[in-house]
Amino acid sequence: MNLKTPTENTLAIIMGGGAGTRLFPLTKERAKPAVPLAGKYRLVDIPISNCLNGGFRQVYVLTQFNSESLHRHITASYKFDNFTESFVEILAAQQTPEGASWYQGTADAVRQNLRYFLERPYRYYLILSGDQLYRMDYCDLLQAHLEAGADITLGTTPVDRQAASSFGIMHSDAKRRIFRFEEKPKDPKLLDELRIPPDLLTELGRPPDAELYQGSMGIYVFNREVLIGALANNYADFGKHIIPASLQKNKVFAYIFQGYWEDIGTVRAFFEANLALTDTVPTYNFFDHLNPIYTHARFLPASKINGAQVNKAIIADGCIITNANIERAVIGIRSVIENGSTIRNSVLMGADFYREDDPQSAPDRPPLGIGRHCVIEGAIIDKNARIGDRVVITPEGKSAYMDGDNYYVRDGVIVVPKGAVIPAGTSI
Repeated sequence: MNLKTPTENTLAIIMGGGAGTRLFPLTKERAKPAVPLAGKYRLVDIPISNCLNGGFRQVYVLTQFNSESLHRHITASYKFDNFTESFVEILAAQQTPEGASWYQGTADAVRQNLRYFLERPYRYYLILSGDQLYRMDYCDLLQAHLEAGADITLGTTPVDRQAASSFGIMHSDAKRRIFRFEEKPKDPKLLDELRIPPDLLTELGRPPDAELYQGSMGIYVFNREVLIGALANNYADFGKHIIPASLQKNKVFAYIFQGYWEDIGTVRAFFEANLALTDTVPTYNFFDHLNPIYTHARFLPASKINGAQVNKAIIADGCIITNANIERAVIGIRSVIENGSTIRNSVLMGADFYREDDPQSAPDRPPLGIGRHCVIEGAIIDKNARIGDRVVITPEGKSAYMDGDNYYVRDGVIVVPKGAVIPAGTSI
């Protein structure tokens, strides 16, 4: 007799296997879920923390590209005692007697690991993306799934007409049962047909004539047997293949989420999401003591500021800042900013070690961090970068996409990659 609660009967699966090409060069040497966020976290900390805060304490993270940094982070951050069934574990792509191919998509990643997911008698499977910024109580999602008697429940978020063409759009009736799916619709007549119906808009507290659509969040709940049946084919993706095919034979319902949600799929989206955290009252709030975001506990000292002008900034642990001007910036762990430098509208990811512990230090290269009298704006400076004195970095006068000498421009944002060396006096 199974006396576990629905939450205890649910396995969470976080998808982190994509190459993250749209986040290059941030994903040049790391898995997409391991990209640093908000000064001290990683992208994967968001869905994992949402799981733990909701009581979902059995979590797999699927990955295949540049997975070493993700392995290291998960191992260091999420440890449970021996007297609980709780775990957060990595499942990397591997060769098996059944196949030797890499994950071909989200559905294929789950299919290749299905034997592990079925080893325990889970009744429900919560499938999540590893590169989104949001705070959701998955208990509410699971409760909605149970109350509707659904086979599959999808997380959707209301999006406007302009954004709808970038989403998989679900169309449901007033009871939220989904009966139609369109991938990135652009035809005006089709968009007119897919609008959220007025009675459902009213129920959501929106004006009945609002031009809103249900965009897929890439969040799914499957019943056990339904997931097994849905994967008994060669379909590669949940969004493109599994969900459309399931609409005819399964009860598929929407869970409409109206809180803050940002898909951090591009360099520009990542950049803007980080800088938005510096707002006086940010839309996404890390200062929630009831639902904290967990990460690797590093035991770093408090940051030290030796004279500076700081306006709208996040400064992580272990930094040393001297007579700098910081305006709307995220300053990551162990950052060093030397005398007279200006950091404006930029994201500094910091360093993995202090200067005195730097294994790559040499007399002919700048030390870790930002040198003296630098000006950095509109940029992401990845971890362990060495910026010499009097360096100027700005996107002004550059194309939105280009590859330079030890830097890249993506979506109009300059990205200095991990471990880059920018000599003194350089102007980018």
